[in-house]
Amino acid sequence: MELIDGKELSKKIRTNLKQEVENLNKKGIFPKLAVIMVGNDKASAVYVKNKSKACDEVGVEYEEFLLKEDTTMEELLELIKKLNKDTNIHGILLQSPIPKSLDIDEAFRTIDPKKDVDGFHPVNVGKLSLNQDCFISCTPYGIIKMLETYNIPIEGMHAVIIGRSNIVGKPLIQCLLNKNATVTICHSKTKNLEEVTKQADILIAAIGKPEFVTSNMVKNGATVIDVGINRKEDGKLVGDVNFSEVSKKASYITPVPGGVGPMTVAMLMSNVVKAAKSEE
Repeated sequence: MELIDGKELSKKIRTNLKQEVENLNKKGIFPKLAVIMVGNDKASAVYVKNKSKACDEVGVEYEEFLLKEDTTMEELLELIKKLNKDTNIHGILLQSPIPKSLDIDEAFRTIDPKKDVDGFHPVNVGKLSLNQDCFISCTPYGIIKMLETYNIPIEGMHAVIIGRSNIVGKPLIQCLLNKNATVTICHSKTKNLEEVTKQADILIAAIGKPEFVTSNMVKNGATVIDVGINRKEDGKLVGDVNFSEVSKKASYITPVPGGVGPMTVAMLMSNVVKAAKSEE
């Protein structure tokens, strides 16, 4: 069993990006990310802090817009439109979740697709399904990067994804299809889940249920990618995969923490640099 070290890989990616940013700076281009956060979700605050640290490291300028819990939809859209027009800003990220009273889909649709570094705008989602150049949402992008870096074959392989969220599951289908994998997606209504997951050469768990995937769901020698990040009652961070059991059967596996998480942030930085490069 080999561990897929997302922490180490993301470091290398960030080092390369730093060089790219320095080259852009010489041409008078200064990549900049704007992050909008509405309300005071504690987990979001942690994610936002990680993003600002990554920006610092890579040399991307960073600006945070903290809106109150009772912000109206008009106020949020007004801010997004203002950032769309600001030529100094290359990437706009709306941190989710946002308060229930606001329409997150409308907010995502309002972000200029050329600044949509999270890859959630319908234009980027559509382009991904057509295998055209676009911003790919950061977690699926990071997963593909990991598989490629570790030379894990994707073409012709059977990839099974558990979880169909718009952020991970759905874009990941397209990423894997574009690499010629055979893709099956499972969710809460899937029958005989265990029978399906046991066929996977590449099994990806993205459901947000602590240690849900057990060794009887995994075939020998499979590659297992754990997207989940859950905190147990004792405070311990675990993924959606029971690591101690499954690692005995898998040929490659990602740890939690230190697997997919750091890659998501690294790919966000990569998307911001890509957005800035379109100015060249």
